[in-house]
Amino acid sequence: MTEVSVPDIRIPSDLLPSDGRFCSGPSKVRQEQADAVAAAGRTLMGTSHRQAPVRDLVGRVRSGLSTLFDLPDGYEVLLGNGGTTVFWDAATFGLVEQQSQHLSFGEFSSKFATAVSAAPHLEEPEVIEAPVGRAAHAVGRAGIDLYALTHNETSTGVAAPVVRPVGGDPGAIVAVDATSAAGGMAVDPNEFDCYYFAPQKCFGADGGLWLALCSPHAVRRIERIGASGRWVPQSLDLSVALANSRQNQTLNTPAVATLILLAEQVDWILANGGMAFTTGRCEKSASVLYGWAESSGYATPFVVDPAERSPVVGTVDIDGVDAAAISNVLRAHGVLDTDSYRKLGRNQLRIGMFPSVEPDDVAALCACIDHIVEALS
Repeated sequence: MTEVSVPDIRIPSDLLPSDGRFCSGPSKVRQEQADAVAAAGRTLMGTSHRQAPVRDLVGRVRSGLSTLFDLPDGYEVLLGNGGTTVFWDAATFGLVEQQSQHLSFGEFSSKFATAVSAAPHLEEPEVIEAPVGRAAHAVGRAGIDLYALTHNETSTGVAAPVVRPVGGDPGAIVAVDATSAAGGMAVDPNEFDCYYFAPQKCFGADGGLWLALCSPHAVRRIERIGASGRWVPQSLDLSVALANSRQNQTLNTPAVATLILLAEQVDWILANGGMAFTTGRCEKSASVLYGWAESSGYATPFVVDPAERSPVVGTVDIDGVDAAAISNVLRAHGVLDTDSYRKLGRNQLRIGMFPSVEPDDVAALCACIDHIVEALS
């Protein structure tokens, strides 16, 4: 480990946010969620996931997500062990029939394409790239049976619309990586067939689980490939995940604590007004962050087009001051994880603004940054 030098700067306590967690994932966990895990210590933790109590918990998650996303009749909520990376592998086996089209505009949006490119049973995918800081858009083409979209690129803070491409084959699947968007950004279920995510962002849970909101068309695709004789490892077989999900369980033992955190967050969101509540909070936080950056003499929103700026992950370029020094001073005061994405290599801050983050804390964070920069100048 390299020793980090922290400038000797003191932030007044009255400037500090009430909660200093601004990570872009895993994200802030509300105390009520942690309390729910502790309360389940003698009832759910350490019990069989095949028995009614844990299966009821899974059912609570599936039902809550159906309500939250206002899923049309016939849509199903699938879940399985492993996070989004595992789901990319599962989708490579169980959702793509022959050829897919992928949008690549950052670190994470490129990974599904990489998995498909390595699959010997599939044709080389078409990849549509955009420069980092901009969004890519799907183009309908004959022969494409799956369009791989990304709702929010976590590495760069770019948001992209979820819209079915015009043209192409009518039977094509629209699969959307929603890991950092689901629960914090509005989406129309009629525009996707598979909206998949892990719960460690807007839902304030731990990783190690994937969830997928699947249309009847996606379910039929999963069932058809599952019955086709294509070799698929059982742990990556979406038809196995489908069968288990319908019984409110997973193939292997799930992390029950993660399910509790997720269920509590879904219930909290629904009790406060559903998606309108969370999108409103995230948009308010984003308005504070980007408004501050635009009025600052040293900070600039990295994403130039306001329509493409993420409401859940904000990236801000810093001019004339070492952004790492700012993050180090913040961390010394308990304000955590404002560092830029490591592979992007920019002098910037990256701020998680998921639903659990208080918009007032984003405003406090901005004031703290101003204080640090003034002291460093």
